[in-house]
Parts: sequence; C-alpha cells; structure tokens
Amino acid sequence: MLLVGAGPMAIDYAKILTALNMNVIAVGRGKTSAESFKVASGIPVYTGGIESWLMQNKEVPDKAVVAVCEMALGKVALLLLEHGIKSLLVEKPGAANAAEAGQVLRQAIEKDSRVYVAYNRRFYSSVRKAREIIDSDGGVTSFNFEFTEWSHVIKDLPKEEGVKEQWFLHNSTHVMDLAFYLGGRPREISCYTAGGLNWHPSGSIYSGAGITEKGALFSYQANWESPGRWGVEVLTKKHRLILRPLERLHIQNIGSVAVEEVSLADDLDKKFKPGLYLQVQAFIEGKTTNLPDIQEQSINLHYYQMIGGKKPEAC
Repeated sequence: MLLVGAGPMAIDYAKILTALNMNVIAVGRGKTSAESFKVASGIPVYTGGIESWLMQNKEVPDKAVVAVCEMALGKVALLLLEHGIKSLLVEKPGAANAAEAGQVLRQAIEKDSRVYVAYNRRFYSSVRKAREIIDSDGGVTSFNFEFTEWSHVIKDLPKEEGVKEQWFLHNSTHVMDLAFYLGGRPREISCYTAGGLNWHPSGSIYSGAGITEKGALFSYQANWESPGRWGVEVLTKKHRLILRPLERLHIQNIGSVAVEEVSLADDLDKKFKPGLYLQVQAFIEGKTTNLPDIQEQSINLHYYQMIGGKKPEAC
C-alpha cells in the first residue's frame, strides 16, 4: 500500500494500515515531518515528494492512500492515476476545488481506475447505528443539520495559503456529506448566505432548505460568528436521531420528550481516529458501498457550492 503524506493525518492512516497487516510504503516531502512520522508509526518515509519517488520506482502498488495537504490532494491523485494506480483513497474533499475534482473524475474514467473520497464520519459507530435504526423504521421523513465552525479558533491556525479561504469546502462538507448520506441527496434546494470573515470572506452565516430525491424535507443552518457546533438530526416515523456531537447518538421515541443516549460498540473509534479503521478496511477489501467515489463527490460538490453561496462550477 502506498501512503502519500507524512503529516498527522498520514500517521493516523499508517497506524491503521499496520493494524490491518498492510505493507506500507510511505512517501513525504520534508525531513522534519518524515522524522515525526517514523517516531509515531515506526515506518520510514521516502522524502523528496511523490514525483521523485515515482521517477525512481516504475512498479507501483495497485492501491494508494493520499493524505497530503488540502491544496495538493487533486494534483497528487492525478499524478498517481497517470502512473497506473488503480484504486485511490483521497482525503476529503478529494481535490482543491470542483474543477479539479472534475479533472480527477475524467482521469479515473480514462484510466479505468477508482477514486474514493475519505469522509470518515460515515463510518462512525454512531452513524452505523443510526443507519440501522433508519432502515428498521422504514426510512427518513425529514432531517436538519448544522455546520457552525469555531472561527475564534480557526483564525489563528497556521495553514497553507488558500486553505482557510476554502474552509467551507475542505472542512464543513464533512457535515453535509454525512447529512445527505443519511437523509438522501437533494432534488431541490434553496440556499441563503450572509456575512463574511477576514479569513473566509465568501460567507459566515448560512441557511437553507430543500427536498431529497426520495421526498424527505431537510433544512440547515450555520453561523460562524456565533456559538454553535456540528450536528445532524434525522427524523423517522418512530424516532428522532440526534448526532451532536457526531461521535455520539441520542434518540427520542415518538410519544416521549425524553432523549436518551444509545449504547455503541465503539472500541475501534476509541482506539483509532473515529471512523477511520472501518473506512480503510472497506477500501482495502473493496467493500466500497459506503465510500463516496469521485463521481458521487462531483455531483455533491454542485450542492455544496450552492450552500456555500457560490455559483456551481462545472466539474
């Protein structure tokens, strides 16, 4: 398994790949991150970047995980596809923007390869349990979600140029992906935005509503200038399912005002970064039903751009 990247996220992947008995080839850029990676994971890193490694290695693995910085995700994915890797797991959102995601999609089709986007919240034990209840109840009737970000923290984070300006796409879409994964993809949607921050001028207050392809109504809101947190609520004919925080599941039964926490089999979420173990295992074993591929992501990006107050780019 080729692992591109040597930062904190790549370390999380390395620990899981090792636990799954995978032979890991780690490729990074700088020596400092490579040393930290080796100390944390026990795996040596080829430094100098993926371009250099590919020039020196004509034979490549069939599968790769891409865990580089946000602005380089699409570029690395395109490079690996060009060199014949057939299956990629790329950190969310899969590319720097919608146009680049479209390039990755076209390259994957041309090379007869598969590219999956690593939205690990889909694999939380809380989410898997929610899916069980939703299926048992006969489906979703409505849902709502919030993707408020903590601006007072984010504004001071040391990030590569352009990352904070794209925070909505690179981070907040975790919540949108999860909400639409549980509730269904939009058929119609109306979106409103207001405000803006120095580090995120395109918007800071969001509200909207719509209807899914299966007829479930949904609404959303976020206010990055006010207190709040991520959350998803899904309603069936029997239950209200509350994911706030997303790692925990609370339930309200019809005819009751009591809200109770649901017991979860979440040992893996506690041992590793939540959701990541089962996501990686699904990728390795080819059980990708719950993994969004780049084609699904390209469709979803249309709605994400609308929610973010932007005119959708062609993918």
